[in-house]
Formats: sequence, structure tokens, C-alpha cells
Amino acid sequence: MKFTDGFWQVRPGVTALYAQEAYDIETTVTPDGDGLVITAPTKVIASRGDTLNRPVLTTTLSSPAEGVIRVRIEHHAGSRRHDGFELPGAGNGAGSASVSEAGGVLDAGSLVARIAPGAPWNLSFDVNGRRVTGSGHRAQGYMRVAPDAAVDSGVVGNRHYDAGVPAASAFMHEQLDLGVGELIYGLGERFGPLVKNGQTVEVWNADGGTSSEQAYKSVPFHLSNRGYGVLVNDPGHVSYEIGSEAVERVQFSVSGEALEYFVIAGPTPKEVLSRYTALTGRAPVVPAWSYGLWLSTSFTTDYDEKTVNSFIDEMAARELPVSVFHFDCFWMREFTWCDFEWDARVFPDPDGMLARLHDKDLRVCVWINPYIGQRSALFREAADRGYLVRRPDGSIWQWDLWQAGMALVDFTNPEATAWYQSKLRALVDQGVDCFKTDFGERIPTDVVWADGSDPERMHNLYTHLYNRAVHEVLVDARGEGEAVLFARSATTGGQSMPVHWGGDSTSTYASMAETLRGGLSLALSGFAFWSHDIGGFEGTPDAGVFKRWTAFGLLGSHSRFHGSGSYRVPWAFDEEAVEVTRRFTHLKMQLMPYLYQQGLDATTTGVPVLRPMMMEFPDDPAVGYLDRQYMLGSSLLVAPVFDPDGEVEFYLPAGAWTSLLTGESVEGGRWRRETHGFDSLPLYARPGAVIPWGARSDRPDYDYHDGLRLRVFPGGAGMASVTVTSPDGVARTYTADREEITR
Repeated sequence: MKFTDGFWQVRPGVTALYAQEAYDIETTVTPDGDGLVITAPTKVIASRGDTLNRPVLTTTLSSPAEGVIRVRIEHHAGSRRHDGFELPGAGNGAGSASVSEAGGVLDAGSLVARIAPGAPWNLSFDVNGRRVTGSGHRAQGYMRVAPDAAVDSGVVGNRHYDAGVPAASAFMHEQLDLGVGELIYGLGERFGPLVKNGQTVEVWNADGGTSSEQAYKSVPFHLSNRGYGVLVNDPGHVSYEIGSEAVERVQFSVSGEALEYFVIAGPTPKEVLSRYTALTGRAPVVPAWSYGLWLSTSFTTDYDEKTVNSFIDEMAARELPVSVFHFDCFWMREFTWCDFEWDARVFPDPDGMLARLHDKDLRVCVWINPYIGQRSALFREAADRGYLVRRPDGSIWQWDLWQAGMALVDFTNPEATAWYQSKLRALVDQGVDCFKTDFGERIPTDVVWADGSDPERMHNLYTHLYNRAVHEVLVDARGEGEAVLFARSATTGGQSMPVHWGGDSTSTYASMAETLRGGLSLALSGFAFWSHDIGGFEGTPDAGVFKRWTAFGLLGSHSRFHGSGSYRVPWAFDEEAVEVTRRFTHLKMQLMPYLYQQGLDATTTGVPVLRPMMMEFPDDPAVGYLDRQYMLGSSLLVAPVFDPDGEVEFYLPAGAWTSLLTGESVEGGRWRRETHGFDSLPLYARPGAVIPWGARSDRPDYDYHDGLRLRVFPGGAGMASVTVTSPDGVARTYTADREEITR
């Protein structure tokens, strides 16, 4: 949010107090170990009298892990302290603090913070000896906003009330330097431009679809191409102005009397993400079968067991391998969502049906959400036990959006969480293998939580508690490595409960492109696995869009056919769609030794499977803005076709790149324009790549070592080592001579 009116003035109704100088710098002991504490008056102290009636800001620096520095800025330290995110990687004593005439230094290994004494305020951060950013004059601010400060239409007291953000009168902000040529990425799943410079971004989860500025997965973490990242450790509303208010700075602000953030060292994007996910949590291993094709009933279509079987049998007859069948909302009776009971009118024998699906070697996923509609038999049970979120007057919070009279399960109440989990365990015992955890974004703030949590902070954090409750059920029932969600909403730490999908897109080329931008931003926010609705959700795609989206969707970690009011089986479009589906499902199955290993590596490094070009080629200045292509793992470049005529323009970094589909080698370091039929797209192997190639094209979970071959591509030299791990956990390292080109 914007507080200033140009460079010199503040907006009407805003009173600004800035850290003006580092008056005192002292070493201290923090929960992280050694640290620094700095007293920063809001006026330069010229005489003793200036210390009277003068607010100060207190900044504490500490280090919870190597290459990570915590910065906490407080106005009134005795005000209510809001908990930040869970930080499983926070240790103790990673920093070394010292103070001299030159100022204070906190050394956290690859990252060093320096605070200069006196005025002007000057806090800087060095990565491997090079200054990457800092907090300078008028950067740390405590802002008071008058209640009647209506700045713009839809904004009262600088709060976006139409988005449900509660009004506040006090805010803390920090501004970090934005260098010449510096680019900012991340902040969750954002569907606008990949580079966030010039944007205002509100970290506030919303159910807004992919064609809006809202996001299902809001993450207050940004990554810079200058070798560092920043996490704002506040699960509430965080408002960013990224070179959009102060054009030389990235500003982030929160309500209240304190602001805490972490600076995280690189210098490469991969190293930043590795440290960030080590701090906030990494994705666990997901089962190999989940990489296969997921086929859905779609949302509002009519279906029963006969319909489901007709889809599955026809897919098999056409040699289109399916791994997971998904039942969307109407597996339960209308108006009863969620009661976790199969609609007996269309599924009279759910136990037998699930057994029959398992006999066809399928896993089963069912749709759920965290809401209990008034007609559900569970509503009164949950209400009587105090398991539903309440208003301040003690009444149950309800509204009629989505489900008539729906209420929210209060996951801050351990008994409510256990009760909700018991309903899911019954489904798992019945034969359900995984859950699509839909919704969890429109969480009200005019409520009281069982554990006394701040309603503003619970708005974004709710999805974390919801997904964790479901994930725990699957881990308990299926074991580590077999639990997988298909989740829509998330915030910081949500990457530890995969998989996430991109939400409600429309069935157009433009929406296909915005979906990819969302996935790339999410990858730069620490999420290792990602999917989306092939063909788009809203509306019915024409055959061209469906075929182009199929090729794109099957070149990712996870792939699902799903829509709203129409089926997404390929023969519903045309016979060529069947051929395209066959080509790319078979290709993905053969790529499984490569893809599965990339996924395993993501669980130990934090580097995602789908990667923006700048992540793999951070030293190539041409890739900074690229958001219509991506790297699938470390060795494959994918450029989806977003044009009805099949034209696609993309960039190849330097070196000899080889088409995986045709075997043609071309020289990189330049842009290319190609035209592709529906059964093709630019899919290039990186120079010198050695890609393990599986022997089966009918399923994702097979013995990758049996019949494995290594495809060696031009552009490399010497011997290469490739590790392949089969779904049973057997890992072997293979070597290949890059001079023996096989393609």
C-alpha cells in the first residue's frame, strides 16, 4: 500500500516516523544466538533534549541459519506479538556479532549485515563480500493512518476493505534498495508478469481465478536476480510496492507495531531457494504413480459409476494410460458439502466401486473442502461440539456463498481437527487414495478463533492448517512417500504438502499463458511440484486449445484433465486430440526415470521440477523476463504453443540444443521462431544433456532400471554420471561418454 504523495510528502491522513540514525549499536543474545540491537530515533539527536517525547524504532539482527539474517523492527515492543510462520529450519547461533567504531556487523557466513553508526540510517547486506541490498534513509517507517483517510475508491485507511482486509491505524514498513537492472520474482502464484517490478502485490489469499491480480497461493517471499531473497515473517496481510511507490526500492508493509523479515543469501537463485526451503520446509517425496495422468469427472457434469467406467475403459482401449481417477464435488449430494458421504442415488455401492477401480490399477482421488454446509448431517454435530468458527457474539459464522449456510471448521482447535480427520480416515479405509483439497482462501476476519489467533493472520494461515490436517491423514495411512494432495490454496510452508494446482483458468490460449506465469512464480516461491487444469476450467476449449494445452500439461511434474461443465476426455474434441494425448502421455511415461529423479532431487535441494529460465541460466541477461517457456528439470526446455496457427517464438541460451522430438540440432544464443502441428512443440535437450530413458510407455511407476537407456545429446565433453532411482527406492549411478551421441 502507498503511504506517500510523491517523493516529499505523505498522503492525507498519514503520519510517518522514520528511523533517522543508528544512535546505539550493541551486541545482544537472541533466541537465534548472538545478535545486534540498534536504537533508531525518529529524529537525528543533536542534543539531550531531543531524546524527550521522541519515538524510536528498535531493530534486532540475528541469524537462525547460515546465510540467513533475521531483521525485527519494533515500535512498541510490548504490543501483542504475532507469531510468524513455522520455521523448521531455524537453528541457534549461526551468526557472529561485533561492534566497533565503524559500526555493527553480524556475520552469518555467506551473508553479512552491516549497520553504520549515526545518521543517515544505513543497514546493508553483503553476499559473499558484495553488497546486494540495504535499508537506507526513510526506509524503516512507522506509519499512523487516520480512520477517515479515504485515499482512493475502495481503500479506507489504506486497507483494501473490498478484499476483506480489516482496517488498521498503525503500520510498519521497510524499503530495501532496488538496484539498476535488478529484477524481483516470486510472491506466490501470481498470474501477471513474471517480473514483479512496477507492481503492487497484496499477499492476501483470494478465490479470484487465474485472470485476476488475486492469488490462491500468496507467499510473502521475493527473490532477486542480484543474489538474495527476502521472506516477510508475517502470515497476515503483507502489501508490496515493488518499485511502484519508491521506484528505487522494494517496500513491504504490515499492520501493527512490529515487522520481521529474513534476508536469505544466494548468490544463485537455486541457492536462495535451497536456503529458503531449508528454513520454511521442503516438499516430501511424492509417489511415482502421481506423475501419471489424472482424469476427472469435471465439476458440474452428470456422472455415475457407468460414466466413470466408460471413460476409463475407453482411455484403455485407445492406449491412453491413466493413473488416477478423480471424483469432483458431486460425489457427495448437492447442498450437503461436506458430509463425506457418497451420493447413494448415483453411487449405491461405493465400497465395491472403489475396489473395482483398484482392480483396474487406478488410484482414486476425491474432492473435499474445509466447509460444512447447513444441510450436512455434520453441521449440527460440529456446532454442538464447538468445532466451527464463531463470531465475536458467540454465534457460528455462516454465509451462503458456495454452500447454503456454510460454516468453517476451526483447525486451531485440536479436537475439531481430529474430528475432521476422522471423517477422512473413514474414506481412506474405504479405498480413497488421495484428496483434492479445494478452497480455503475466503476466510473471514470478523471471527474469533479457538486458540485466540489474530483473525487477520489466520486468513492466509488457515489453508496451511487445513492442508496439514489432510496430509497427516494420508501420511498416517499410506506412509511417507505415498501421501499426495491436489491442493489449491497455500502460503509460506505449503510446499511441504504437495501437490498444488493452478486454480480456475478459462479455456483460452491467453489463460493457458497466464497459468504458466502462475506456475513459474510459484516455483520461484519454493514450490517443487505443480499442476493445472488441462484445457482450462471455465468454459469448453475448442479442439485447438485442448490439444495445445495437452502437450503443455503433460510436460510438467503432474498432469490432470479437468473442467467445469463439460467432460475433458480427448475424443470429446476430435480424434487428433486422442493422438496428441497418446503421444505426450507415452512420452511422459518414458521420461519418468528423469522426472522422478528431478522430483527426488527437489526434496533435498528445494529446487523445483518446473523452472523459469532465469533459474537455470542466471548469467544470461536475455532470460530475465522470459515467461512463455520453461525448463523441465535441469535438461529439457519446453516452449508451449499459445497461438492457433502453431507459431511459437522462444529463446535458446548458448550452445547446441537438440529437439527431443525430431533429433534436429540447432545453435543457441538466439531467438527462434517455429511453426508446429498439434502433435509437436519446441522441446529441446540442453547441450551435453544425458537423459535416462525408460522402457515403458504405459505407466509411470515401473522398474526404471529394467531396459533403461541413456540418451546422450551433442554439446558436451567427457564422461557424465546420471543417477536413476526406481519407485522401489533402488538407486544406481550410470555413466555415459558424451562423445558417443545417441539422441
